[in-house]
Amino acid sequence: MIAVDTNILVRFLVGDDQKQSEQVYKIFKDTESKNDEIHVPILVIIELLWVLDSVYEIERKDIINSLDQLILMPILNFEHLSAIQEFVVDSKNNNYDLSDLLIAHTAQNNKCSFIITFDKKASKHELFKLLK
Repeated sequence: MIAVDTNILVRFLVGDDQKQSEQVYKIFKDTESKNDEIHVPILVIIELLWVLDSVYEIERKDIINSLDQLILMPILNFEHLSAIQEFVVDSKNNNYDLSDLLIAHTAQNNKCSFIITFDKKASKHELFKLLK
């Protein structure tokens, strides 16, 4: 098994560099033909959310839909898959910061009761508690 860096998923989703995008598609196809998997660390997903939003200015709903499609790909082995799935569902139903939501669901997946924060907006979500 190999793992991917954020830029691999960006090329796959955005396709802004044809040569690199073709390389990614080839690796994905080769992995599929070998019945192998590609590991996707949770940190890559957090960075992916930031890059798609901040660098490419992709709309929130499109970012969420893209991630929803990625998790359906059998060759991709996601760290904290259930947390990512819960994050996708939750993020469709509110306007909280995507990174905050993913952090919250990853923590919940690791048996944390809640996350302490100084972020007033995040603290309105049930998985956060505001420190005063």
